[in-house]
Amino acid sequence: MEKIGVLVVSYGAREVAMVDAFSRSKEYTIDLYIADRHRNPFNVERAKEHVVIPDLSVDKICRFAEKRKDKIRFGIVGPEGPIIAGVRDVVEKETKIPMVCPTREYAIESSKIAQRLLFQRVVPQANPRFKVFSPKDYSEISDLKVDLWKWLDELDNQVAVKPDGVSAGKGVGVWGDHFTDRDQLLENFLSNYKYGPVIVEEKIFGEESSFQAFCDGKNIIPLPETRDNKRAFDGDAGPNTGGMGSYKDVNNWLPFITQSEWENEVEISKKIFETLKGRGSNPGLRGIPFYLAFMHTGKGAKILENNSRPGDPEIQNLLPILKDDFAELCLRMIEGALNKVEFEPRATVVTYKVPPTYGGKMRAFKGDSKIDLSEAYKLKSVYDERIRVYPAAAELRESDTYALTSRVVSVVGIADDISGAREISLKGIDAIKGGGLWSRRDIASKEHINNSIEHMKMLRG
Repeated sequence: MEKIGVLVVSYGAREVAMVDAFSRSKEYTIDLYIADRHRNPFNVERAKEHVVIPDLSVDKICRFAEKRKDKIRFGIVGPEGPIIAGVRDVVEKETKIPMVCPTREYAIESSKIAQRLLFQRVVPQANPRFKVFSPKDYSEISDLKVDLWKWLDELDNQVAVKPDGVSAGKGVGVWGDHFTDRDQLLENFLSNYKYGPVIVEEKIFGEESSFQAFCDGKNIIPLPETRDNKRAFDGDAGPNTGGMGSYKDVNNWLPFITQSEWENEVEISKKIFETLKGRGSNPGLRGIPFYLAFMHTGKGAKILENNSRPGDPEIQNLLPILKDDFAELCLRMIEGALNKVEFEPRATVVTYKVPPTYGGKMRAFKGDSKIDLSEAYKLKSVYDERIRVYPAAAELRESDTYALTSRVVSVVGIADDISGAREISLKGIDAIKGGGLWSRRDIASKEHINNSIEHMKMLRG
């Protein structure tokens, strides 16, 4: 087998799933050069060389790659921070190593306003109503407040307040979650507004799905749809998190979504792609330029946001059942030769185990943060390839693993139906000991899925 080196820029379990996929290659012998946020135990064990770059600085990543450029065939990036900061642009310019991720220009999530304006031009039917409030348009806060109040009247206060880019203010705020009266909303708004434009858009009600697509610049290949669960607690209660778990059905679409509704998502993504691609090919879009969060309203899907990187946890639902060799797939994207991507027709469920303070479950935790993954790993002898244990915010210190402050470890269950996959995922979760870790117990449960099915029936009328 041909031997190749692969650079992986890693943040958590999403990239561990990539490392796992590369490690299973049957086409290549792969040396992994991993630039990681911390000493992830999974990555450390599998890397040819592993370096910790806590801030994932583009310059530091580039220096790491530069010294090994003769050994590295290509690189791949999971987290959005380096992509938005232009890691592909810099690494390709300085080292000539081709990177599998969009260029800075096509990290369109860097401006929420530009993203909304693009969607309004290309797929207006999928765009929520929105209004931009810019400091250059108002000399007095009193004038701004008049217009803002008029907009809130029009939308009956049901809005999301979003800074245009990465802000030092309060960030995104949603009516009913972060504020329940206009004074609270104004406080959130002004904390963002002093740093630049703010977008206020209608709050969309429905059932959410995650759409991802691989791209080689010429073509996009839609991936099976997944459902992320962002709320911290069972029953979709509590604050939004980075994602407590996700599931995928045997089909390309979810149990509460029809085939035609999924095909509508595909058409929306293709229209956006064709607009950004222009004539011929646009290699700047290479990788996963579309990770679209859709809200299904019963009267068509609305785009909540798009990201130019794989979903976490959603990509973990897919890579373990990828039929294609992942390294070969990446090379096809680089060569502009991507024509299909095949997956096993199986269901997958991802559940995260998180620290005691995550999602506001506890204010403080003074216990030992050491965790034990050994029993979870032993389940491979029972379930073989139907289980994956992916450390995320878990750090190797000498020979022990410790939980950090974000999502600590995910377990992927794989089966012929969602129920079976969920059972395996929870078995793995229950086998992880220590650190006071906890998880949601209703990810992909029959009750949760049935609630979504009934909700969509009601929304469709």
